[in-house]
Amino acid sequence: MTHEACSSSLAYNDENSLSCAVLLAYYTARNYYEVIRELPAGKGFVDIAFIPRKNTDKPPMIIELKYNRSADTAIRQIKENRYDGRMREFYGNLILVGINYDRGAKGENAKRHTCVIEKVTQE
Repeated sequence: MTHEACSSSLAYNDENSLSCAVLLAYYTARNYYEVIRELPAGKGFVDIAFIPRKNTDKPPMIIELKYNRSADTAIRQIKENRYDGRMREFYGNLILVGINYDRGAKGENAKRHTCVIEKVTQE
């Protein structure tokens, strides 16, 4: 619902539109996180990184966005490109989030989203 409310029908299938929707949905998270878009990490850029502020017990989160692919592809990209390297300084758990949005086949819901969330325990 937030993605639809935050973008025009002309820009809906645009990564920037979904990124803005995610940031709006997590607006209050800024109390606990520094939120960085396109954070250089590993072999590329994290679409959205949530880095915990000092004196908080929140886990860091990495969000990767895809269009017409799959949420699993987004998670795989995080792992293969080692986007978690910048988060190793944090103790505890790391949350990986892969979000895919696509048009769907002709006649299907044109605004379909899938999401995969993985919790990675760091030792």
